[in-house]
Amino acid sequence: PIARLVNYAAAGVPPRIMGIGPVAAVPKALKQAGLKQDDIKLIELNEAFASQSLAVIRELGLNQDIVNVNGGAIALGHPLGCTGAKLSVQLFDEMRKRNMQGQYGMVTMCVGTGQGAAGIFEFLK
Repeated sequence: PIARLVNYAAAGVPPRIMGIGPVAAVPKALKQAGLKQDDIKLIELNEAFASQSLAVIRELGLNQDIVNVNGGAIALGHPLGCTGAKLSVQLFDEMRKRNMQGQYGMVTMCVGTGQGAAGIFEFLK
């Protein structure tokens, strides 16, 4: 295996502030995994709008240097129905390039009506 799914969590925010669901999902995923935000070395954060990414980064206090290091959905595309798979593969590829065995990466997604998801992976090889 290339990576191990450590934990996955889904959570939501009120629908009127759609787009920042990861703000609720990320802390939940980290807590369930017994990890801290500093344990995460790379993040693929899905966004449909630039303001979404900025809001999530600011609300969670994420290190911008490790978020979407090769560009996000605005730059690279946002294929309907395969966002999670696409972001996971991007994360694994970058972790491989950086030789990050044994380290953690995270994929987040905002979903319509305020939902959010976060998956934490340990890179194996």
